Amino acid sequence: MKTIFVTDKGKVRQHNEDSGGVFISQSGQRLAIVADGMGGHRAGDVASKMALIKLQEEWEKTVRIETADQAENWLKNHINQVNRVLYEHSKKHSECEGMGTTIVAAIVTDLFSTIAHIGDSRCYILNETGFSQVTEDHSLVNELVRSGEISKEDAEHHPRKNVLLRALGTEISVEMDIKTILFEEGDRLLLCSDGLSNKVTETEIVDILKNDLEIEVKAHSLVKLANNHGGEDNITLIIVEYGPVGIKGDVE
Repeated sequence: MKTIFVTDKGKVRQHNEDSGGVFISQSGQRLAIVADGMGGHRAGDVASKMALIKLQEEWEKTVRIETADQAENWLKNHINQVNRVLYEHSKKHSECEGMGTTIVAAIVTDLFSTIAHIGDSRCYILNETGFSQVTEDHSLVNELVRSGEISKEDAEHHPRKNVLLRALGTEISVEMDIKTILFEEGDRLLLCSDGLSNKVTETEIVDILKNDLEIEVKAHSLVKLANNHGGEDNITLIIVEYGPVGIKGDVE
């Protein structure tokens, strides 16, 4: 299994408020995390970095995940703990008032991948059935699309596109979505912040993920493309490749 983590502040932002990484447990299993921070002056990078560090610390103490239930419980319990830590920190430190972060995290084993997310950072999968978005954005615009009030095309340019309905650390409790999917030889996961998904189309993503370039080249090619398309936001992504390349798949 190959993984790559890349983050870039983009062409406009002065600071990078995204955090992420791929971490190894005691048994060699992987936890991939992308967090996109938000808040007042520099509070966004505090929130995303705190969330990352807390989850990393707990994961590196974990012995082994055997079942999907164990993976789902691990993510639910530890993300809820992190939510409380961030919320309490923001209440005690006025400079961090209102801080929060999106999060998408995936426990990746040889048999399955369990994904938890809050906010609009995303997880995609490319496998033998094609390319699809595993997560669903917790955003105002996505709710408008789901209710039929606006089209998916309208959502791309909606003035309130960045309004989130859920974030980690902004409330004393938070609801997250958790899903387990089969992860088989030849499959690829992409976790990313909206700095990538807002600027690079699904067709462009698939073209890069399916080619025979090294995984590091694919990751940097996606970042470069997002910057070429404007790079107004921080850009963070993780690619996880399981086994041989050469998948045939179409954008759904």
